[in-house]
Amino acid sequence: MNAMKTIALAIATCVTLLAQTARHPLTAQDLLAGKAIGEAQISPDGATVAFTISENDPKTNQSTVQLVTVPSRGGSVTPMAQAPEGATSLRWSPDGTRLAFIAAKEGKSAIWILDFPSGEVKRICDYDRSNAFLAKAGNMLAWSPDGTRLAFAGTLDPAQPRPDPLVVTRILYKTRTSIWDGRRSHIYVVPSSGGEPRAVTSGKFDEHSIDWGGDGKQIVFLSNHQPDPDALLNYDIFAVNVESRATRQLTTTPGVEMDPKVSPDGRWIAYTSTTRNITTIDSVAEDAHVWVVPADGGKGRELNAALDRRSSSAFWTPDSKFVIFTVGDHGKVAIYRTPLEGGASTPVVNQNAQAGAVSIGKEGTMVFTMTTPSMPAELFVLAVGGPARITSLNEELVKQWQLATPEEINIRSFDGTPIQGWLYPALNAKGRSPMILSIHGGPHGAFGYGFNPTAQFYAARGYATLTVNPRGSSGYGQRFSDGCVNNWGGGDYRDLMLAVDYVVKTHAKLDGNRLGVTGGSYGGFMTNWVITQTTRFKAAVAVASLSNLISFYATSMYQDLVHAEFNGYPWDNFETVWKWSPLAHVKKVTTPTLFIHGEQDNDVHITQAEEMYTALRQRGVEAELVRYPREGHGLREPLHRVDAAKRTVSWMDKHLK
Repeated sequence: MNAMKTIALAIATCVTLLAQTARHPLTAQDLLAGKAIGEAQISPDGATVAFTISENDPKTNQSTVQLVTVPSRGGSVTPMAQAPEGATSLRWSPDGTRLAFIAAKEGKSAIWILDFPSGEVKRICDYDRSNAFLAKAGNMLAWSPDGTRLAFAGTLDPAQPRPDPLVVTRILYKTRTSIWDGRRSHIYVVPSSGGEPRAVTSGKFDEHSIDWGGDGKQIVFLSNHQPDPDALLNYDIFAVNVESRATRQLTTTPGVEMDPKVSPDGRWIAYTSTTRNITTIDSVAEDAHVWVVPADGGKGRELNAALDRRSSSAFWTPDSKFVIFTVGDHGKVAIYRTPLEGGASTPVVNQNAQAGAVSIGKEGTMVFTMTTPSMPAELFVLAVGGPARITSLNEELVKQWQLATPEEINIRSFDGTPIQGWLYPALNAKGRSPMILSIHGGPHGAFGYGFNPTAQFYAARGYATLTVNPRGSSGYGQRFSDGCVNNWGGGDYRDLMLAVDYVVKTHAKLDGNRLGVTGGSYGGFMTNWVITQTTRFKAAVAVASLSNLISFYATSMYQDLVHAEFNGYPWDNFETVWKWSPLAHVKKVTTPTLFIHGEQDNDVHITQAEEMYTALRQRGVEAELVRYPREGHGLREPLHRVDAAKRTVSWMDKHLK
């Protein structure tokens, strides 16, 4: 028996070792290999979850989106093959027998309904959207409470050819990658059996982020009725009577209301909101909180003021007594609830993970996505013992990968401020390894407990990667989030450098003489700033980067970011804005730098990279500029993403290895 046990143990050990050796570090192609969950909606009876899966297709250089379902108790994922590809805005009918969604077929976008008992898919009506950039836009499709009608926000105006010449008369005339098509977003109602949509709003303002609740007589929505909506983002909540088209304004605040949700009993509207006089259309310093207002209008009431954390995605519990919402906290994204009548906000899901895509059935079942450093996002249901996973979309794929386990880093910065980060060790390193400092965008974004394929790819190529949340990052309270306002490149830069100093000093396997730095958007700005302040980094890759905050203001669709973050317009604040522009200090740069940018990026125009690139070349500093056609802010085409990843590590290899 002992001999048999020994043999069995040896066989098991060999199998384990073979499984371990079969794993491979991530390749550039692996960055395209996973399945990503988009929208997820649980049926009213809590039995079925409809959601979308997106996958990259290197052969076509496109991403595909498929509508699928899974039982909320777990089980097989079933493709809805009869549904057109690319479904968005998934919405269950009140009785749970039908699923409405928006999708395009043969190049024509429409609203569709999938009948679950029969499996039949029916086209309801045409649908289109203006290409205008609508900041923080929420729900665009909603059922009437009795299930007989659908409301949608969009346009049925036909697209017109671009005028030649183009006469510009508005500030926000750019979209993310193009020019505004001249159409507005309005609200329409159509029978759920199909028919001709009827407009219930019109005029010169955009309407969006709709919900249809209560007695079914009114639809609530967001709109900005400032004299010039482009000059000041100020969404308020409105309600329109479906039959008479009479519109009422329910809130009148200087802040921005977002994503209103009518309570199941029809008495209240929950939403998230800022309160300051300026809320940018891009990265916002102010942490939004959860509010409610009576459905008939009145004074709003903040529910979670005592919770000093950024809140989003508010939903009602079926009994209308609590509001559920997500919270960013120290790299986590948790799910909280707060009572309507007042009281403490308490966590419902609070793990070293990042949750999202929350959906609640009428009987109370809650589903959501969750990701960890070792797991791409999967669907979970909230069970008695905590979150229970109901999908395994990427499980077999992850089993093939050798992954680095990040180490949480905590330091005290120059003024005692706690700073959090994560260090991904290099895989299979021989001797001391080079390290890449990766800087997040925003400036009010954050790294955290989510799957980070880029850091894993760097680890696979022999680089340790340090990700840090310097002051200005979200998830640490309002004072911390405000920490970089009027001070881009000040305290946040010092936080980053002290984090680098700490890990190099405390980790003997890191080579402090072989450091690289990279980041995108604000991370690209900070990459450009870093190389103007120190020569310790031997290679840099600036992605979608800012270099000149004066010209950025004039060319970006995010022009309000400058006067929000620097307390004024450039012409009133020139010295400060120029002081914090990397281009002002370009004479100090010696670091070889690669610039990666989309040619149609209207968030951060490609001229920002061109200004820095030209300055470095004129000064004799090694630099390259890679321009990606058809791309905006962040690369979308799969082959471009692979190419950029390869170029980044090749640049690092050239100068660090």
